[in-house]
Amino acid sequence: MTNRAVIIGAGQGGFQAAMSLRQEGYAGVITLIGAEPGLPYQRPPLSKAYLKSGEADKLTLRPASFFEKNAVDLHHSTTVDAIDRKAQVVRAGGRDFAYDHLILATGTRNLRPPIPGLDRALDLRSLRDAARLRAELDRPRRVAVIGGGFIGLEFAAVARALGHHVTVAEAAERLMARVLSPEMSARFLDMHRSMGTVVHLGQPVTEVTADGIALADGTCIAADLLLLAAGVVPNTELARDAGLTVENGIVVDAMLSTSDPAISALGDCAVFPDPRTGQPVRLESVQAATDHARAIARRLVHGARDAYAAVPWFWSDQSDWKLQIAGLAGPGDSAHQDENGAVWRFDGEVLTAVETINDAKTHMKVRRLMAQSEGQPILRSSLAAEAGDLIA
Repeated sequence: MTNRAVIIGAGQGGFQAAMSLRQEGYAGVITLIGAEPGLPYQRPPLSKAYLKSGEADKLTLRPASFFEKNAVDLHHSTTVDAIDRKAQVVRAGGRDFAYDHLILATGTRNLRPPIPGLDRALDLRSLRDAARLRAELDRPRRVAVIGGGFIGLEFAAVARALGHHVTVAEAAERLMARVLSPEMSARFLDMHRSMGTVVHLGQPVTEVTADGIALADGTCIAADLLLLAAGVVPNTELARDAGLTVENGIVVDAMLSTSDPAISALGDCAVFPDPRTGQPVRLESVQAATDHARAIARRLVHGARDAYAAVPWFWSDQSDWKLQIAGLAGPGDSAHQDENGAVWRFDGEVLTAVETINDAKTHMKVRRLMAQSEGQPILRSSLAAEAGDLIA
């Protein structure tokens, strides 16, 4: 067992790593370093509940007393400058923090495409970003959202419900194309349009002007409030500069260890082997970050050598629809919509994911089914016997 654990990144994954280490019985020094001010907080509500309520205190993961009671040395508002792997030291805020094991939970940042005038667009990544956006929504606005993924659509739904004129511009041919089946994308498109939101598909934004945005087909959209939600990029610079293997994220093995055995990585910044296919995958989800953190803590404290194999799951709240996804489908996976509206995804005959709207019962049944399969493929032919009345 190590005696000094340093965690870079005080988001939900980094916080979970510190908490899980203590829960597993780790008695050494824990240092948690975060660039943002204040206590660690939840990000998912920023594009949903917080925009409506403005209640920042409800986002805090734990009060200051938790860190004192559990002897977690939290350094907020602190930027890490470098990792010295030879000396096993993290340099941050003018200080050196020695480690026996280092956990990288550096997360992601918003992708900012090379679009002229894009500096006018606001982000929605941090509490500070959300507070600024919420203040901008206190009067009637013409809102343009660049990007039709989870964050952009969650924000669009809130802004439209508040009475603002909202336009979404998505470069892909359908909404949430990276994560959803065409059938489910179409249902969400209909829902947003029924709310009065204008949606443009297959038209990249080519310029942000003084009056709004211009699309590739020449369409000009008037807007006085712009949100950029065109995806994210992993924060890998520290790892790369330290000589760790980086490829669309910090590369880790099945136990979430980097190319340096004294360093692990978790969450949005980590690329790990998909337990089902063995192919490298990077998941942008709170679930993955917290599950990664728990797995790393078990390895460090107990020497557990089990490969990470948690079932991925995702969710998005848009208007009064709760989208939930159990599993991880590939872009070419087929789709079968059952009589209850759930969409079942298959890679050949193998079940890869199930998408539901306002159907927590089916979602949880599928997650349990996938977990109980212990990595063995669930075949379409066996679903009737294994899942009962789940699929029609």
